[in-house]
Amino acid sequence: MKLNLVPARTGLAWFRAGLRTFWRQPLAFSGLFLLFIAMVSLVGMLPYVGGVLALTLLPAATLGFMAATREAASGKFPMPAILLSAFRAGRQRARAMLVLGAAYALGLVLVMGVSALADDGQFARMYLFGGPITAELANSSAFRNAVWISMALSIPLNMLFWHAPALVHWHDVPPVRSLFFSFVACVRNFWAFTLYTLAWSGLGLLVAFGLILLTAVLGQTAVLGVALMPVSLLMGAMFITSIWFSFQDSFVVSDPDAGAAPAEA
Repeated sequence: MKLNLVPARTGLAWFRAGLRTFWRQPLAFSGLFLLFIAMVSLVGMLPYVGGVLALTLLPAATLGFMAATREAASGKFPMPAILLSAFRAGRQRARAMLVLGAAYALGLVLVMGVSALADDGQFARMYLFGGPITAELANSSAFRNAVWISMALSIPLNMLFWHAPALVHWHDVPPVRSLFFSFVACVRNFWAFTLYTLAWSGLGLLVAFGLILLTAVLGQTAVLGVALMPVSLLMGAMFITSIWFSFQDSFVVSDPDAGAAPAEA
């Protein structure tokens, strides 16, 4: 396995592949995404350790959705059990995935800790433990600074973990090395990932503008509130469906069948 450098336009191909694959089986992927959210949310509700444990399981849960996309792209129907792929590939890889998850949880906590320096931890508490954004918070410059700091620091964190779960699961790469390879792949394919991000951001803005326009035309502000949640879930499901394609094109595997077994186990 080695790094594959792709042209910038490949980012748009990932975007289109995610949309195309999702709309081939929209009900299946919507159901899987709801199950994905439900799994993480239920774990997060556990007292004391729920929030940290949910963060620890995020890489494994994301890997499960990547496996589902891989199945659908090959013409198969992804069953709900595929979301547990990370824990069905043997103890060694399951343990490595949990180590990766613990590193992600630690990284995110550190990001929130740095952001807390700007607003005494108001944003960090809201993000990690939940709570509404009040008008007072939204108008607070300290709170906005904390949001911007967390967003800036989340970029390198996401680059470290973008490909890491797939590298650990399908190619048996140790967790620390997977983080390094993931970061390098994102940096070397910077323009492809930039176009990929812009495409999804543009679609998100277009959908938001459409909802606002529909609300204005109908003259019913309740429309926005009713439609926001299902539309957000739909957008999230389409986006996460595209992640597999960015991994698939970022690395060249000498043996095409290498790592196939874990997804089928």
